[in-house]
Amino acid sequence: MCITCGCSDTASPRVSNLEVSQADHLSNHHSSPTHGEHEHDHVHGHHNTHDHEHTVLIEQAILSKNDRIAHHNRQWFQEHNILALNFVSSPGSGKTSLLEQTIRHFIDNIFISVIEGDQETFRDAERIQQTGCQVVPINTGAGCHLDANMLARGLEELHPPHNSLVMIENVGNLICPALFDLGEQAKVVILSTTEGEDKPLKYPHIFQASTIMILNKIDLLPHLTFDVDKCLDYARMVNPHIRIFQVSATTGAGMQSWYDWVQTQRVG
Repeated sequence: MCITCGCSDTASPRVSNLEVSQADHLSNHHSSPTHGEHEHDHVHGHHNTHDHEHTVLIEQAILSKNDRIAHHNRQWFQEHNILALNFVSSPGSGKTSLLEQTIRHFIDNIFISVIEGDQETFRDAERIQQTGCQVVPINTGAGCHLDANMLARGLEELHPPHNSLVMIENVGNLICPALFDLGEQAKVVILSTTEGEDKPLKYPHIFQASTIMILNKIDLLPHLTFDVDKCLDYARMVNPHIRIFQVSATTGAGMQSWYDWVQTQRVG
């Protein structure tokens, strides 16, 4: 079992390319970031207290290796003036719906590529494909997060051109994605009003690691007991610098402020 998150190494992640309408716009000058074989170190079996020191060393090795690849990914994004955003949330927060609406808003003016992470199925990738952007699904099997090497392999399939936008939909999980840098410019954590307002306190690491928090499904507030003020206070308690957008990906409420932020992050 992966010492950091419990992922199984019994099967390699499956990276598949789906043909989409933007494919003919691909850059002819793409150079891939540095890649290696998938080297997600694992220790199998249960860990007792006498294994603690060994466990810590392996965890450090996993994260160190991941960080090296993330550094190469980040350099490559910078060299190609590509904005890369890593979207993280619990399952059911509305991540895919948010991506769909964001893609539809920008697709006529920005070349967009999506790396779609799920444990199984291509269902979300097929939804993203319908927007007209290019997408590569990555199935992680028993894995609970994407890592920097998976992203690098996805980029080899996508070949995103200069001055474009890459959006990464991580596996639904608020724990391990906080530990694994992918080389993105920013993590975007999505919390929905159908979850508890104390999520930032229960899962502080992902909120600390995120530049943006999106509070989604605000259209449902009249039907819920969700305390928005408490939620925002809790988020700022764990990360005073986090920027928060309150939106409904379904109705479009509040989305323009989110679009404006994405636009300001793009240089080209």
